[in-house]
Amino acid sequence: MSAMERSSPWRTSAAARGARSDWSGGGRLDKIDPMKTGTKFAIGVAIVVATAGWLMATGIKQSGQYFLTPTELSRKVATDPGFYDVGMKIGAHVVPGSVIRDVATSTLKFNVADGGATYPVVFHGLPPDTFTDSVEVVVEGRLQKDGVIHATDVLAKCGSRYEAVPKA
Repeated sequence: MSAMERSSPWRTSAAARGARSDWSGGGRLDKIDPMKTGTKFAIGVAIVVATAGWLMATGIKQSGQYFLTPTELSRKVATDPGFYDVGMKIGAHVVPGSVIRDVATSTLKFNVADGGATYPVVFHGLPPDTFTDSVEVVVEGRLQKDGVIHATDVLAKCGSRYEAVPKA
């Protein structure tokens, strides 16, 4: 073995063992992996970060919700016709006299308005105890193409009995 072969980091290479060092004749080359460990690590980290970013972006897009007033909702629908069936929260007042309760099916129908636009709402379930005509509500649900908001949750603002008494 020559001095050059002894100082080589690949002392057990095919050339050092006397085997043929080309690919054609059964000899094996040990210097197959030209990529360094740091490069492999960087590529792995980049893949993990890209995957985490993609999962966060798609999760936010699917579960993110808008908080709108009826006027803002009507503007949004006018500018983006594909805005239907998107999760949102609507903050508005219940229109007095519009509440229809069906006890047999636990369905509540009412209209919400903010002075500029009005939308009908359908909610299946029990409404909050503080829900009455003209109460301020937050309706969570989706606007359908028929113009009706199908609510999954209705929150009613508590009355003034919970607010601080103004000082004289």
